[in-house]
Amino acid sequence: MFIDHSKIFVQAGAGGNGCVSFRREKYVPHGGPDGGDGGDGGSVYLEVSRSLSTLSPFRTRRHFRAARGQHGRGSNQAGKGGRDLLLLVPPGTMVTEGDFFLADLTRIGTRWMAAKGGHGGRGNSHFATSTHQTPMEAEPGEPGQERWLTLELKLLAEVGLIGYPNVGKSTLISRISAARPKIADYPFTTLTPNLGVVDLGDYRTFVVADIPGLIEGAHQGHGLGMRFLRHVERTRLLVHVVDPLPLEGRDPLSDWKVIDNELKEYRAGLEKKPQIVVVNKMDARPDLERLRPLESECRRRKIPFLRASAVSGQGMKELTEAIWQGLQPLREKSEAAGDNEPASLGGPAHPAQP
Repeated sequence: MFIDHSKIFVQAGAGGNGCVSFRREKYVPHGGPDGGDGGDGGSVYLEVSRSLSTLSPFRTRRHFRAARGQHGRGSNQAGKGGRDLLLLVPPGTMVTEGDFFLADLTRIGTRWMAAKGGHGGRGNSHFATSTHQTPMEAEPGEPGQERWLTLELKLLAEVGLIGYPNVGKSTLISRISAARPKIADYPFTTLTPNLGVVDLGDYRTFVVADIPGLIEGAHQGHGLGMRFLRHVERTRLLVHVVDPLPLEGRDPLSDWKVIDNELKEYRAGLEKKPQIVVVNKMDARPDLERLRPLESECRRRKIPFLRASAVSGQGMKELTEAIWQGLQPLREKSEAAGDNEPASLGGPAHPAQP
């Protein structure tokens, strides 16, 4: 099951209490205080793992607690620290608390502290002075941090395939990569995003995501769009797949404008991402005159316009080469800015904590 959103409760362990104790040994009449400190509580960490691709581990379990620290003991014995709790998340996980953005976990192996363990209390040996030689006080351990966190997965793909349902996105991604999504002749066949790696040879590769079909009103929750529009945010380049023979009286230009507007309504600026428009299903021999308005609009906005057929393979090589050429300046721009990951509109992540 593809799970890309979850809310979890994390609680770090409390610190152990400091100990009140006095040294009592034969031939040591004035032993003095020897209460040890309590151990620190365990912290909760999120770590990015290559082995996960969804948030499914958090589908049924929502509460996670680290171990508390042990109490101090006599003879200046400090309590043992609580064991940290490590939760694995897939790359591309964004962490928020309420309306506050906390972290963007994208790189494999990144570890981020989700809840800090409480410090252990000091034993009475710390409170002895020349005028207060038998202290009876010790500090209690501090409580561990606890919070509700929202985890949101946004796929790490450089290229996103968008468009109305049944325009051929699944067939297209299966043609240019090794991805094998479900393909059928009814709307909303694709219920989860699919990732595929496109290999052009000579070490030229990129990751493409097939975003489930968007419709008018997707940003308001119509269809499946609200669930999957978030995955468009991280992409560097959008490939807008258009059907030359749309149903229900639609035309290619209006279809393109509707989806473009949905991107804008979902999040301002998303519609400004670089695009390539590809008219699919050219094997059906559509009326080329119906494509003229869309082609003219793309030319006016300097958007690459291609014709292809995912079924026959027509134009697939030209499309993948156009995608590759379009990605290069975007990659160079990201590298110059010190960001090697696909762009995110969520803002910079906080530094990972050790």
